[in-house]
Amino acid sequence: MPEIRQDPVSQRWVIIATERAKRPSDFKPPHKEKKGNVGCPFCPGHEKETPPEVLAFRDVGTEPDTPGWQVRVVPNKFAALTAGGEVAGERNGIYQTLSGTGVHEVIIEGPDHDTYFADLAPEHAVLVLKAWRQRYLQLERDERMQYVQLFKNHGPTAGASLEHPHSQLIATPLVPAAVTAEMTRIRAYWKEKDKCLFCDIVDAELKTGTRVIAFNDEFLTFCPFASRFPMEMWIIPRRHQASFGACEDDQLVQLAAILQETLSRLKQAANDPPFNLVLHTAPLRQGEVIYHWHFEILPRLTIVAGFEWGTDMYINPTPPEIAAQSLNEISLKP
Repeated sequence: MPEIRQDPVSQRWVIIATERAKRPSDFKPPHKEKKGNVGCPFCPGHEKETPPEVLAFRDVGTEPDTPGWQVRVVPNKFAALTAGGEVAGERNGIYQTLSGTGVHEVIIEGPDHDTYFADLAPEHAVLVLKAWRQRYLQLERDERMQYVQLFKNHGPTAGASLEHPHSQLIATPLVPAAVTAEMTRIRAYWKEKDKCLFCDIVDAELKTGTRVIAFNDEFLTFCPFASRFPMEMWIIPRRHQASFGACEDDQLVQLAAILQETLSRLKQAANDPPFNLVLHTAPLRQGEVIYHWHFEILPRLTIVAGFEWGTDMYINPTPPEIAAQSLNEISLKP
């Protein structure tokens, strides 16, 4: 029998279509024609083809916007929001608008055009996360901004227009509705149980173990109970922490390790599928917030169609328990 499950955070319902059950190996990701690095604006030697860098970890003695960098952050050349100006709002009857003020940046994760994040040297992976955190903390000082969204699109189907490994961030002058809804739910749970909902999810997943992919002292990766997509995974701090910006250096080391392991398992289990990696974190400068930051990894192995758009319910043909089993069967290279 199919099963309809409810996500305890969003309270969204998901149909686990067990009669269509598929293992990850049953999916065939869209074929990708590699374009190569010819003319890639993110490769070394092409630094002048991007806007001037706002942050870079580079070799001592090298100049900004020249080769010699390990991680480089630049404004997005085709930014969704404009960095200059103040935030202005306007109401016209039932309609409301805000000026498109914000920040849109690209984190170029390394000089090698073809190196997957999971295959970076561990210390280099940590540098990428330090760049994420440094830009997050810098934008937190901008009083105009209310939220920072970090994300990584991998593969054309997931929205990546360039092959060179990179991630992005967009800072917005408002808190997205999805985050507000999560915070409302978490506050209600805290008021009722005097506990953090996410902390209880961590405890429940570690206790059952059937959806756990990886864990270390600081982080847990698991397939959520009401997964929307085959092999959907969350990476969550085991300590209660509201904001990604509060992540300490020792945590970043363990986060880099578990993120590399998680993405390596996904790559091998489903033949390098397209995916989106998205951060959920507390809004900026709101003091003590009842929240628990985490990353969500959303593989693009199924098509979101009419039923999903019409109901905000998803049909997932791979139960998370089967997905977790397949991911755990992967033998990682030492």
